[in-house]
Amino acid sequence: MTKPLILITNDDGVLSPGLLTVAEAVESVGDLVIAAPRFQQTSMGRSFPRSDMGGVIETLEMQVNGKTLPAYGVHGSPAMAVSHGILEISPRQPDLVISGVNYGENIGFSITASGTLGAAFQASGFGIPSLAISLQTPVDMHNGAEYGKVNWDAARYFTRHFTEKALQEGFAPNIATWNINIPADATPDTPIKKTHVSRQNYYVVIKPERTDWSVPYHVQAKQWYDPATLEPDSDIYAFCVEHKVTVTPIGWHFAGLS
Repeated sequence: MTKPLILITNDDGVLSPGLLTVAEAVESVGDLVIAAPRFQQTSMGRSFPRSDMGGVIETLEMQVNGKTLPAYGVHGSPAMAVSHGILEISPRQPDLVISGVNYGENIGFSITASGTLGAAFQASGFGIPSLAISLQTPVDMHNGAEYGKVNWDAARYFTRHFTEKALQEGFAPNIATWNINIPADATPDTPIKKTHVSRQNYYVVIKPERTDWSVPYHVQAKQWYDPATLEPDSDIYAFCVEHKVTVTPIGWHFAGLS
């Protein structure tokens, strides 16, 4: 019997411990194709930036549960890595794409900037269901060149749980991806709550403190939400107030409102 083909990616890069966590969690569930940005690509959304090295693919090796597996580092964004993974690297169309485990939660209206979600959205463009999985970490770990040490045990457990659920049950009609967020202190016993995306921005950009516009500057963001207007059934509420694992089914509903 042919195992399901699972494409794994991660916006933190092909060498991210979060990507290895996913591979370890699902290696026995399906056949794996590992294709991720060669280097850190946090907050790239679903972009396709151009560069001199764009689209170059490096073949690496990854040790997963005692097995040596090929891993492909794509020079480009997470969405580019997914595209090359599907079109060039995979022997057939994947049955599922998993993007994660990301350093840092992806909740609220800010998810459109997320490279983790961007990769998942790109998979949906090929008609492939996807999981976007993120673990709460300190903000200073979100886009560093070096990978911080965190406990991946709960992330490994819930990755396996949601992968099996997605493959066995499938998605509801018009759902493209499940956005899954895991609190830093989660255990396998932490409750799961199905939510919707909050209308609040969880990552709010900060006004630059500089006087010289000729100096390069990367816009910074802080975590913020307004408890007074937070929707009780939203991802931010369930994650930040109730400290639950959140699963948010996301579909494409861009029709205008009359």
